[in-house]
Amino acid sequence: MADLAAVMRLQWAAGLSADAGALRAAVVDDDRLVVVAAVDGEVVGWAKTHRYRVADGAARAGHYLGGVTVHPRWRRHGIGTLLTTARMEWLAVRTDRVHYLVNARNGESIALHRRWGFVEVARARSFHGVTFAGGSGVLLSVRPGAPRVPPAPGDEVSAAGSPRSSG
Repeated sequence: MADLAAVMRLQWAAGLSADAGALRAAVVDDDRLVVVAAVDGEVVGWAKTHRYRVADGAARAGHYLGGVTVHPRWRRHGIGTLLTTARMEWLAVRTDRVHYLVNARNGESIALHRRWGFVEVARARSFHGVTFAGGSGVLLSVRPGAPRVPPAPGDEVSAAGSPRSSG
């Protein structure tokens, strides 16, 4: 993946940890999507999907949206929306249900995903081995193609980048 180094730098710029091996594994897995957003050749955001083959309590087996990282200076410019749209479109032809795991304290991410119709299914300390700071995670789910809720005025400004798949 030519964008691997750029994604790693983006993670560090956002103050997040980075695992190059896990990212490489996601890129070569045909059941997953890694997508990046670039502006003038600079990677300003990236996102991925996961596929869990076995259920874990309330968390079904199936396709999940993974994390989204947007460079701090490009937040609130529609990059997260573009990346989520690209992943939802990719998943829509692969599954009848998409899931999402998020820290219960991440209201911004929960609000973003509610726009795609995601609804809360369960709360737990962990799902599929994912644990959450503060001890509470939320499992959300949606059927692809569910009606989208438009963003509130000023919520997302014009999208400055275009997503591209990596792999």
